[in-house]
Amino acid sequence: MFFVNCKITFPFTSMNPFLTKIIIETTLKKKKNPKDYSKYELAKAFRNFRIILLSTIKDIILITLGIFSASFGFKGFLLTNHFIDGGATGISLLISATTQIPLYILLIVINIPFIILGYKIIGKKFALKTTLAIIGLALCVGTVDFPNVTNDNLLVAIFGGFFLGMGIGLSVRGGAVIDGTEVLAIFLSRKLGTTIGDIITIINIVIFSVAAYLLSVEIALYSMITYLAASKMLDFVIEGIEEYTGVTIISPHSEEIRQMITQEMGRGVTIYTGKRGYGKLGENADIEIVYTVITRLEINKLQTELEKIDPHAFVVMNRIKDTKGGMIKKRPLKH
Repeated sequence: MFFVNCKITFPFTSMNPFLTKIIIETTLKKKKNPKDYSKYELAKAFRNFRIILLSTIKDIILITLGIFSASFGFKGFLLTNHFIDGGATGISLLISATTQIPLYILLIVINIPFIILGYKIIGKKFALKTTLAIIGLALCVGTVDFPNVTNDNLLVAIFGGFFLGMGIGLSVRGGAVIDGTEVLAIFLSRKLGTTIGDIITIINIVIFSVAAYLLSVEIALYSMITYLAASKMLDFVIEGIEEYTGVTIISPHSEEIRQMITQEMGRGVTIYTGKRGYGKLGENADIEIVYTVITRLEINKLQTELEKIDPHAFVVMNRIKDTKGGMIKKRPLKH
């Protein structure tokens, strides 16, 4: 049903041998002579290639905006007033304030262990995007000049957290993180059997306690306001701080979607049999309903894969605070 545009896209690829070669090598990934592929296979591959390309461009834009927003929060508010945030960025700001080591160096060094951990428990693609995002943030902080907006402590705490949280949230929407604490929290929650939120809270209590000792109690208290502002902005940007998301998918292509979730994403699914329709006299037909639970870092990948199979699929996402049992914590995330 979604190959209506085949007659439009295939002539384009057939008139561009270079583009056809790229599609075969990147999308089809099969060792075949280009002449051995049917028009149907090439048209489907071209469509998938276009979806991946547009998704990648969107991710780059989101991560770039996130980098500039976080950098503005750092240099326009927090750095000149020695305020800190929670997580890896908070550790970087704290060390920078007490040792005079440039922040852009610390942002890379502090996040290296989290990147390695992310590679092991989430995947190569996620680790690569996160590495590039953190390097981009460090370069932006080190080279771009931002004006010092205000020296009012309350405004610095609130709006510094606002722009920093927006930056982190936009990066997450783009499939990367510029603060690796969440990766550590995912790892420890699996090992210790606690929730991710509990781990993040404990980490931040330690950070703010050290800040109170090394800097001052006043700065530590204002920094807690910064962290709260950043957290709320992060919630707003990525539409919820939930660690897990329940996804219900209704589509005529339920079997393809089931295979994609189990094979490509490595997640379990539950299939319901239901009836679709509308109104009292509307259509009433049996249909299979796919349900799965994923982490919020996988939402971007799921949406991209669904777009390939059925762009008109009806998708409902519900926030889930935590899960118990099943495969969600046992199997590595694939991104």
